[in-house]
Amino acid sequence: MAYSRTAAPAATECAWCGRRFGGDDEHRPGRILCARCGVATTSPWPSEQQLAQAYALWYRPAAGRFSGLGDKVLKHTRSTLASRLHRVLPEGPVLDVGAGDGTLVGAFRRHGREAVGVDPYASGSHPHVRDVELEDMTGAWSAVVFWHSLEHLRQPVRALRHAADLVVPGGVLVVAVPNATSLQARVFGDRWLALDLPRHLVHISPQALLSQLAALGFRVERVSYLRGGQVLFGWLHGLVGRLPGHPDLYDAIRRSAARQAPQSPAFRLYALAAAAAVLPVALVGSAIEVAARSGGTIYVEARRDTDAVIG
Repeated sequence: MAYSRTAAPAATECAWCGRRFGGDDEHRPGRILCARCGVATTSPWPSEQQLAQAYALWYRPAAGRFSGLGDKVLKHTRSTLASRLHRVLPEGPVLDVGAGDGTLVGAFRRHGREAVGVDPYASGSHPHVRDVELEDMTGAWSAVVFWHSLEHLRQPVRALRHAADLVVPGGVLVVAVPNATSLQARVFGDRWLALDLPRHLVHISPQALLSQLAALGFRVERVSYLRGGQVLFGWLHGLVGRLPGHPDLYDAIRRSAARQAPQSPAFRLYALAAAAAVLPVALVGSAIEVAARSGGTIYVEARRDTDAVIG
């Protein structure tokens, strides 16, 4: 299940802007920061086989990913997101990119709104999640949602352009991604939770994302450095990971069948107890970075002009 960097070639161009890398780009462990657009590209660049291994059944098993109440919390947050978007979207279907087990799709459909998901690494057998790429989709959609999926795509800007062509006038592009320039990303560096190599292929700054949405002719209506989730947990995971033994809190809260590496009960208890101990510090860190608009994630809703012409 481990990612072998030596078996993959180094990235030669920026996955965001397409610029060929040169001597002025910053090489960091596992990624290269583009001097032109400020987006980092995972390097070495994983093969399709390596990505298939990274998304194997252990990553998102049918029985659920998290122990305890984790999966119920996940379902509740997706339901809350669907409820909010259902109120602000025009009539029409919703397309969820990177739909996984279909939790968000199901939440929209419970509101009576047609919804479809796409995910080439889909888990389970949700009847409304298709095992295809976004570029295979056509039609007119009230919204296209990239909920922590854009960073997983090999050609994220091309995906945004295709999604923009699918959105009806007055419709919305919804994007939530890790904020690669966040305070927690700077504090925890190569141990930051949201690097998630090799699954995260691009590491995006708010400026790059917002500029691209504007270039597509979309009007940004909402930007949040909290709504995208994972802010507090990013701090917890980073703080716990700095302790002796570098315990992996994310693995600790997952079911045993969904862990990247085995954990003994004692070591898992150590990670969970440490998380409880550092919670006050994590809360302070989260509050500071959200107030500074430098939160661990960025969530954006951008609306297409009602006078826009599809196609």
